[in-house]
Amino acid sequence: MIRMAVGAVIQKDGKLLLVHKVKGAQGKIKGTWDFPKGGMEPQDKSMEAALLRELEEETGSTNYTITKQFEDRIAFRFDAITQQKLGYLGQETTMFLVQYSGDGTDLKPQDDEIDDIRWFSIDHVAPLLFPEARLFLERYVLVRGGD
Repeated sequence: MIRMAVGAVIQKDGKLLLVHKVKGAQGKIKGTWDFPKGGMEPQDKSMEAALLRELEEETGSTNYTITKQFEDRIAFRFDAITQQKLGYLGQETTMFLVQYSGDGTDLKPQDDEIDDIRWFSIDHVAPLLFPEARLFLERYVLVRGGD
């Protein structure tokens, strides 16, 4: 079974917002920068509602406007330990383009999964991401002149 998730490419003024994740399904992990994202919950009425919930949970902010759903998803398989713990073989994350309209003072990690939230120049994001997210960024976000 595959876990369905949602995630966001959040932008403002030519920069992208990433969260620094320090806790995954296996417990504490080496810190990794990533797009804000998380699993769908039974109470979520839509993918968009799930995304806004996840964004508030991970960043503390509600100052987001969803502008586009990307056609492709970020997909990966979990390692054996995570599969056993979560009960899923892998995850498929539907990604959205999101605009941030706040002033930055509302961006604060809300739980022990994330220890930092930071804006990065769009041209410096790719090396920070894990391979599947990097590939998604290069295919769908860094394409200049595309939709």
